[in-house]
Amino acid sequence: MAERDEHPTLTIRIRFGDKDMMGHGKAELLERIAASGSIAAAAREMGMSYKRAWMLIETLNATFDRPVVVSTRGGPGKGGAVLTERGQAVLAEYRAIEAAARVHARSRLETFRSWLRDGAEEATTED
Repeated sequence: MAERDEHPTLTIRIRFGDKDMMGHGKAELLERIAASGSIAAAAREMGMSYKRAWMLIETLNATFDRPVVVSTRGGPGKGGAVLTERGQAVLAEYRAIEAAARVHARSRLETFRSWLRDGAEEATTED
């Protein structure tokens, strides 16, 4: 069997009841806000609308016991956004869960990788 460049990856989505969740997209948004100091810049970097980014931040702020992001309004150069202490903790905890899951799933993901079809091979009907 030919080597594949693609490898199965694991993504974690943590559900909080029926409506709220934390996943890799929200984690990336938090990281980019922390790095840029701006919701608008983080959204642009992710190819997301500012409105969508704000909606995700509002959802996160409403989900946890304390806000995860606070922002200040202002004109050019005067506004900004930062992760709160709770936001930093939420992001760190999520990344720790991801890392632990990857460690524990490594051999099982390798099994999936070994089962992937090479694009040049014919399809089989085996289940």
